[in-house]
Amino acid sequence: MQVKVKTPAKINLTLEVLGKREDGFHDIQSIMQMINLYDYLTIDVESSQKFEINLSGDNPNIPYNEKNIVHKAIVAFVEKTNLTPHKFNVYIQKNIPTEAGLAGGSSDAVGTFLGINHLFNNPLSEKELHELCAKLGSDLNVILMGGCVLAKGRGESVERLPFVEYPVSLIKPNNLGISAKEGYQKYAQLENKPKNDNTHKMIELLEKGEDIRPLLYNDLETAVFNDYEQLQKIKTANPKSIMSGSGSTYFILSDKINPVEDYWFKEGLKTIATGCEIV
Repeated sequence: MQVKVKTPAKINLTLEVLGKREDGFHDIQSIMQMINLYDYLTIDVESSQKFEINLSGDNPNIPYNEKNIVHKAIVAFVEKTNLTPHKFNVYIQKNIPTEAGLAGGSSDAVGTFLGINHLFNNPLSEKELHELCAKLGSDLNVILMGGCVLAKGRGESVERLPFVEYPVSLIKPNNLGISAKEGYQKYAQLENKPKNDNTHKMIELLEKGEDIRPLLYNDLETAVFNDYEQLQKIKTANPKSIMSGSGSTYFILSDKINPVEDYWFKEGLKTIATGCEIV
């Protein structure tokens, strides 16, 4: 049995940190939006005497073992469904940059859930898939819902928002990844924490179909920006650009971006109303 799944990147139109939780995570409010930059998963499953998971792919910078979130997603699915032993082979074609604030790994995990669920005739309901996503990571429920999503809690509480199509362009320093842990730690150290509530203001604009660009905002950008000259170069070349997630990717809602020498960039993308899809 084989299935191919395309898994989209996301950008944060807003990301606002509300406070630290008892479990060590931070409560957030964020409007996340899927874009048409995709990884592709090819999933082969066959009956076997014992469970076996073999991952491979075209990006030498990610682990193809139990540390990969795709591996963790397969294990979680098998445990949830009490599946009989099978051999899983997954090839990951990476187009979404890693450690970039674009949720490429999270999206691959959601695509894995959807692909395997499809191959086994959908033993898990959408509600059960959401429960699996919430256990595995903070962005997964957003990706599973797809389109334009309001995320609350640590990101696992999701609500669908009106979708508006915008052009999107991305830019990222080649050798800089910023972990979510670093972003939130530096935010916690800020003496003057911003209190903008751009999220609810933007929801009003989305519902009216008005231009959201003046309200694009990210608290984590405020936290890490002064520490990285690479980010400052992006902002100098593209003053209206905003960081996605914990970085290090910046985006603008335009079909063109001013490149920076030796930086990765991608133009001519757009927002999409969907999430992961079987192709």
